[in-house]
Amino acid sequence: MTGKPLLSVQDLSVAFMQGGRTQTAVDRISFDIAKGETVALVGESGSGKSVSALSVLRLLPYPAASHPSGKILFQSDDLLAKNENELRRVRGNKITMIFQEPMTSLNPLHTIEQQIIEILKLHQGMGDKKARARTLDLLKEVGIRDPEKRLGAYPHQLSGGQRQRVMIAMALANEPELLIADEPTTALDVTVQAQILELLAELKARKGMSMLFITHDLGIVRKIADRVCVMTKGKIVEAGPTQEIFTNPQHEYTRHLLAAEPKGKPPQANPDAKTVMAGDDIKVWFPIKQGFFRKVVDHVKAVDGIDVTVRAGQTLGVVGESGSGKTTLGLALARMISSQGRINFDGRDINALSFNDMRPLRSELQIVFQDPYGSLSPRMSISEIIEEGLKIHEPKLSADERDRRVVDVLQEVGIDSETRFRYPHEFSGGQRQRIAIARAMVLKPRFVMLDEPTSALDMSVQAQVVDLLRSLQSKHDLAYLFISHDLKVVRALANDVIVMRNGKIVEAGPSRQIFEEPRSDYTRALISAAFRIETAPAGVVSE
Repeated sequence: MTGKPLLSVQDLSVAFMQGGRTQTAVDRISFDIAKGETVALVGESGSGKSVSALSVLRLLPYPAASHPSGKILFQSDDLLAKNENELRRVRGNKITMIFQEPMTSLNPLHTIEQQIIEILKLHQGMGDKKARARTLDLLKEVGIRDPEKRLGAYPHQLSGGQRQRVMIAMALANEPELLIADEPTTALDVTVQAQILELLAELKARKGMSMLFITHDLGIVRKIADRVCVMTKGKIVEAGPTQEIFTNPQHEYTRHLLAAEPKGKPPQANPDAKTVMAGDDIKVWFPIKQGFFRKVVDHVKAVDGIDVTVRAGQTLGVVGESGSGKTTLGLALARMISSQGRINFDGRDINALSFNDMRPLRSELQIVFQDPYGSLSPRMSISEIIEEGLKIHEPKLSADERDRRVVDVLQEVGIDSETRFRYPHEFSGGQRQRIAIARAMVLKPRFVMLDEPTSALDMSVQAQVVDLLRSLQSKHDLAYLFISHDLKVVRALANDVIVMRNGKIVEAGPSRQIFEEPRSDYTRALISAAFRIETAPAGVVSE
């Protein structure tokens, strides 16, 4: 790097005061970002990377947060020494930030137009007419189609990719010199992720911006970053040019991250294995009603005539973008929502069964949800959460017998049984997902629907959860319906795969065939985006 850096973080520490005790989250880190350069801060959850990024704009919860040491020099001015008024002239003007989850970052009560215009009025003093024209230009710049039609939309009316594009438009409104992107693609499908990465790289090159990119996904880093800083336990343990870090990692933790991608293969498929779950011509149509009398004028065909078969000891992977119908299909098969068609579970059509008739079968049909923090009650201990199903489905068990079952299943999923009286917030994301799996497994099910169970986890934790699921399947001869947009995880776990789009199957077959010899353009686009982080072919993926 030649000349003075645009941003220079020097010997920075971040500490938090909790319960009268000071805990260090970031421990004396240093890195520079040159003009026009992208530097990635990489590490797992809890490594301190997001705290470091938030420190740049002083967005931490002060005074609980403090900086025992260090300087943050932006254009040679120490941001840590500036007062609030001086910081306001930097925030949103010279340095802006894109956050991980746009749905929680955008105001749900304001239209897209109101939220972007507010920035332009506040920072540049624009009038309504000029601000509206600038807003349209920004939306076009970030690839929003028909921006005039989107001005009056609220965040919930946009797709995940569109919301993230709006966040980028807001960040670029004042043409900043430094853009901080905190996990901006984590919640997105692989094809949309590839589009967002390409957009950021293009905007950065065109505007000469610098970028601080925060992520736990090394596949993204290889695509977008010039240099990488690897963080763990609050320290930067390795830093250098991206290519050098990937080809010749020096630190053990960097090598651990590079090797963390889910590996291995699913158990050998047995075509003669017993069919546990089969769906024949499954349809889930949601009515569209209009007018005073709410007359049905059309339907949203979330699932439209799908056939599936899931065998004992095997996994059917269901892949596709958000809105393709994959979760709706899983919920229909588990009889959590109404559907048309035949659902055959263990040789019996269960789609015609009433709620009461279904109840005895619920223990054999279990679900593991995407977000373990949202699906585990914060008011119940881990023991209470896991034994709740036993109380309903096996009421004759004594308290000691239930506790023994809870202990056994926790040990099986790799959680210390001595911690069973703690609450969900006291566990990491990976541990919470293991607890969610234990809640399903304690009832000894035969069919398990896994709805994006690894999407919220770090790469190394993903690999551990995949290994756990594979082990449990082999041990208990479980039939899995594995729903995901992460094709790397699907490849490591699924025997067969169906690819969904707009409620229909566009391709189906053995996992090897789907990944090595895909027949449809759409499948090839998904695989290209997942394994090479490339842009999908034009016209294949629409926003």
